[in-house]
Amino acid sequence: MSRVLQGILGTILAVLLGACASAPPKRQEAPVFFPPAPELPRLQYLTSFSSLQDVEEQSAFNRFVVGQKQDVKLDKPYGVAMYDWKIYVCDTNSTVIVFDLRNKTFGPLKGAVGPGRLIQPTNIFIEKDGTKYVADPLRGQIVAFDRDDAYLRAYGEPGGWKPVDVVAFVDKLYVADIANGLIKVFDKQSGQTLMTFGNSGAPSDRLDRPTNLAVDSEGYLYVTDLGRFQVVKFDRDGHFKMGFGNLGDGPGHFARPKGIAVARDGHLYVVDAAFSNVQIFSKEGRVLMFFGGSGDQPGNFILPAKVTLDYDNLSYFQQFAQPNFQIDYLVLVTSQFGPRLVNVLASGRERGKKYPTDAELLNQIEERRQGMQKPQNPRTASIS
Repeated sequence: MSRVLQGILGTILAVLLGACASAPPKRQEAPVFFPPAPELPRLQYLTSFSSLQDVEEQSAFNRFVVGQKQDVKLDKPYGVAMYDWKIYVCDTNSTVIVFDLRNKTFGPLKGAVGPGRLIQPTNIFIEKDGTKYVADPLRGQIVAFDRDDAYLRAYGEPGGWKPVDVVAFVDKLYVADIANGLIKVFDKQSGQTLMTFGNSGAPSDRLDRPTNLAVDSEGYLYVTDLGRFQVVKFDRDGHFKMGFGNLGDGPGHFARPKGIAVARDGHLYVVDAAFSNVQIFSKEGRVLMFFGGSGDQPGNFILPAKVTLDYDNLSYFQQFAQPNFQIDYLVLVTSQFGPRLVNVLASGRERGKKYPTDAELLNQIEERRQGMQKPQNPRTASIS
């Protein structure tokens, strides 16, 4: 065998051996916790997804044969949700993009063609059975897809309204119509409009510019309102229950409230695009802590839009967590710009440590506030 042939075979063997090795998971050199030490950690930044290269693994052999695959990135994401090891991202300048963590693929939602074509997908809600509802204000409809991502149907007639978010509860769909400042309710089966609310009653009960929705286990609806600078709570029949927050730059205030999510313990997560952070509130609307902040470092956000929580896909992300940090659920936050567009954090606690209750934490916060000469700024501070 000639030396030339031996060299070629050796190169091919090296490439094949390289192809068999799986790529190591993305890890941060130093863990990022919120609040930072010496406070007890409640969230850990884990990883992020922005492009094909964050999920697909191109083998060394494939690179040797066909060359490096061109990277494809998200453009301007807003809504995000998870189901069955898949991250669904509403790219407002494109379509819904799917990061499939099990099959390690990246691509458009397969049913978003023909009658399921999306023009400006803004938010997505996924039911436990895998049914997906996408709010598309430019198309002027809510578009539904099944658990296998095939097109099902559309709700609402185009024109005269702008549906920007949607949530499902039992047999109804609740949709935020930012153009008319109201919530529109559809019957899931028939598609019939059942009622609207948020645009009548006392002025304090009315919505102005509803942008994002969340629903808790009891069916209470939470609405972030850009015009009111508040979170507004309604029951499932549209009766006003309360509102909290006001315009300002202190903890518990808002400048540009957007995405909202409700944890199983009742904690409310609210994005503020102006502050580039997410504030966490008690079920009574009292601020507990916040995390994020503007910048391009892990744990920072640039024009954040949506927050969503996930309890069902923890196993994949355990590899990114510190060994002594016990994950309770995932927190996904989208940034519309920057190097990290879909940020994944974990809510949990350090093993072996006793954490204060909400009441104890609120007492600590009040004591700290009384000792301050001026309010903290939620752009840069942490109060937990």
